[in-house]
Amino acid sequence: MSGVIAFPAGGFRFARGVFQYSAAVQALPGYRIERTRFAAHVPLAEGFARIAGYLHAIGRPLTALCACELRSPAPFDDAGFRAFNEGYAKVLGAWGLLALGDNPVARSNVCPEIDPPAEPGFHAFSYTVPATDAAFSFVIAGSGESIEGRPTYAEATVAYRDLSPAGLRAKAAHVHAIMEQRMASLGVDWGQTTATQVYTVHDLHPFLADDIIRRGAAHHGITWHFNRPPVIDLEYEVDCRGVFLERVIG
Repeated sequence: MSGVIAFPAGGFRFARGVFQYSAAVQALPGYRIERTRFAAHVPLAEGFARIAGYLHAIGRPLTALCACELRSPAPFDDAGFRAFNEGYAKVLGAWGLLALGDNPVARSNVCPEIDPPAEPGFHAFSYTVPATDAAFSFVIAGSGESIEGRPTYAEATVAYRDLSPAGLRAKAAHVHAIMEQRMASLGVDWGQTTATQVYTVHDLHPFLADDIIRRGAAHHGITWHFNRPPVIDLEYEVDCRGVFLERVIG
């Protein structure tokens, strides 16, 4: 990740990440980020169509979309994940979101362990709206315990296939550090978050006090989703946000 880039067409700026998502987004002056969650899972193509309709209804361009929260049926292998990401990014390109050459949209994409969806789709999305008195708002993209930029996830994964208490603690510590790096790129920290979401099927309690609460990541509590990260053999993911207006739609 190198630098933060303004995206005036969307009313936000973003920290450069990888081709499938940006590392973080933050509203530009004169805008705020809002989050809308679907009451039930919406398949990907239908979700994009509903988001387009929603943005049109509130008078915002498609480029206002700044973050997506996705759900998939099961973790992908490397090739499957790349193929999924290429299809996803193609829609963002058609919406004008890739005009600067980088993907500006933050994202999480996780896999419910119980009652998973039949196909990938949307859980929630975030977007900018004009606001002259806006509170500081941002969304930090989800990250698992992998090191970005490596050719394969296996060689990039911290404590690869280590599900011992020490291995899970190492995974969590790495993910929390990534969250802090991404927040620091925007000039924010845990104290400015309004929500922290943790995605894992493993026991948090051995490191909950020391590596979540004491570092300030849970001052509003945490939302624990019994989900797996989107790639096989990743075990722990976190995202967070500072968003002051959220709604649920059917």
